[in-house]
Amino acid sequence: MPHLQRRELIQGSVAVAAIAALHTSRVYAFPARPGEKIVEWLDKLPPNPVPEVIKNQLVWERLDSWVTPNDKFFSIAHFNRPVIDESTWKLEIDGMVKKPMALTLADIKARPRQEVTFTIECSGNTGLPFFNGGIGNARWAGTPLAPILKEAGVLDSGIEVVFWGADEGEIKRADEVKFKQNFARSMSVAEAMDPKNILCYEMNGAPLPPDNGFPLRLVAPGWYGVANAKWLKRIDVRDQRFENRFMGRDYVTLREEDHKGETVWVETSVGRARLKSAPARVTQVGSNYRIVGAAWGAPVDRVEVKIDDGPWMPATIDHTEEAEFAWKMWSLDWPKPPAGEHTVTSRAIDTSGNIQPAMSDPWIAKKHTYWESNGQVTRRIQIG
Repeated sequence: MPHLQRRELIQGSVAVAAIAALHTSRVYAFPARPGEKIVEWLDKLPPNPVPEVIKNQLVWERLDSWVTPNDKFFSIAHFNRPVIDESTWKLEIDGMVKKPMALTLADIKARPRQEVTFTIECSGNTGLPFFNGGIGNARWAGTPLAPILKEAGVLDSGIEVVFWGADEGEIKRADEVKFKQNFARSMSVAEAMDPKNILCYEMNGAPLPPDNGFPLRLVAPGWYGVANAKWLKRIDVRDQRFENRFMGRDYVTLREEDHKGETVWVETSVGRARLKSAPARVTQVGSNYRIVGAAWGAPVDRVEVKIDDGPWMPATIDHTEEAEFAWKMWSLDWPKPPAGEHTVTSRAIDTSGNIQPAMSDPWIAKKHTYWESNGQVTRRIQIG
């Protein structure tokens, strides 16, 4: 399935290991009830046809922590998965700048440190029948990007910042031209200068795992996974808009829009994350059940849950651990449900009143690509 080559990844010392263990042990979002057991979903994913591309999907029924441990974090490769020697690696900053730079990992680690807890989701997550676990939440650490760009001195003619990864593969255009190219994604200079963006070298208190971008990746809170370029080798400031495979051909959403009664077909590049939620698991204690899930992609105000064709009911959001760009965990008690098969659907509402769209909403129903699949997620379960 060569089309899936377009996807993105999103995935030491005793002291470092201890820090990582401490971080991942501080979990409160799923309070266990004595004697509870997980009721498995009926709608299991079919086998993953591209295991070399999509690795380590989140298994929703096994979600039991606010922070996703590194060994359970999803990973997607657009091309190869490069093996990088830290001792010879350098990050180049060049293009339309006054002072080109080349930084070692030690140089980057010597700069001011910044941390962010951020839930990364692949923009195609839940858009394919075998793919619903392309999401994870981690504590990322690195150094802010903006001061480095300012130090390099972006020229007035520079309008676009391109993030080149070490992963590479063959490109074949529609006109039959073939060439080898590294993965790359871009942002405008203003977007790249966002003080929240970091050049990240640490994940949950440990060095970035190889599959998640070692030794350095971009972490851009609030953006879909593809924008968080992994295995960084170069930051290139350009004086023209950048349109490569992953900006102008793949990761492009096609929608029908209505304009004064006329259908207009619009193509837009995937960028910032969208409001979304999903039921994660159902647990049982005797005849009482609990539905647990997550919501993310925008500032979440509340979550509502619908069972079968019933009314929307307010879920309880767990506020024990929270962060601006991290998912929120929610739950709904479901006492003594009738035996039989049921559906469970969730929807998130953000602080501006926007509601996660239903699958029948034109925003989803008139979308003809699997990117940005933020429609309401419905799961099936058997009671009794």
